[in-house]
Amino acid sequence: MTAPRFALVPVMDHEIHVTEWGAPEGRPLIMWHGLARTGRDFDEVAAALSDAYFVICPDTIGRGLSSWSRNPEAEYAIEYYAGIAADLMDHYGFDRADWFGTSLGGLIGMRLASGPQADRLSALVINDIGPEIPASAIDRIVTYVGDPPVFATVSAAEAWLRAVYRPFGPAPEGYWRRMARTSVRRLETGGLALHYDPRITIQFTASRHELTSWDRFARIATPCHVIRGRTSDVLPRDTLDLMRQRGPRPGVTELDCGHAPSLARPDDARLVRHILQSLR
Repeated sequence: MTAPRFALVPVMDHEIHVTEWGAPEGRPLIMWHGLARTGRDFDEVAAALSDAYFVICPDTIGRGLSSWSRNPEAEYAIEYYAGIAADLMDHYGFDRADWFGTSLGGLIGMRLASGPQADRLSALVINDIGPEIPASAIDRIVTYVGDPPVFATVSAAEAWLRAVYRPFGPAPEGYWRRMARTSVRRLETGGLALHYDPRITIQFTASRHELTSWDRFARIATPCHVIRGRTSDVLPRDTLDLMRQRGPRPGVTELDCGHAPSLARPDDARLVRHILQSLR
């Protein structure tokens, strides 16, 4: 394992905060987080993979330490995020890279793999999302993301995160403590808010068409694997079954959790390593 490094990369009029793991000469791997999360969610698995991979874990704009948008309707959208991802690959000199995307990160990966940048992805691992998201799952997500609470203490924030993200499944104690530290920002009032722009949910209205992308999925030729939480409401089994029959016809691994598997335990890191190696 190596310690993380942190970079601030200017991209498309934004400053992108990136957590880096491993030696730059390692095999490039981009790990992209979910809707209201940050690149620090991958600390455990990225550290474990850093012996062989050069792993970058960006914070999407509007999250973590990356800049917020002044035009959220246009920029908090899958297409815009994919543009940022392509420019990050240019910045790091990645001609090709493996992609691991959780939830939103999976949507961005699918967008890249189905468009002009497709040849730049050597592998695509999608963590618990598909080309179509049930309306009921979107409503659930908007309920807690669109109206974030304010906390008096970091401990209170940790308790809230443990409860809301319980579907992530089992994770080491250190995962939740670090999640709390990297998921909050101090307000002028002295309280703590979650470390994202509440306007990020605008993608569910301003660019809702991007959330149904079966036509794009059918065009993907990148070697692909899907990880699913068995009780996930974001990736129902019928959607998964359709994915198996279309486009890249991905391999599938199911885990005993909901949306979305944290993959923070040593066995999870070994699983991700095996999947990535199988897609070469």
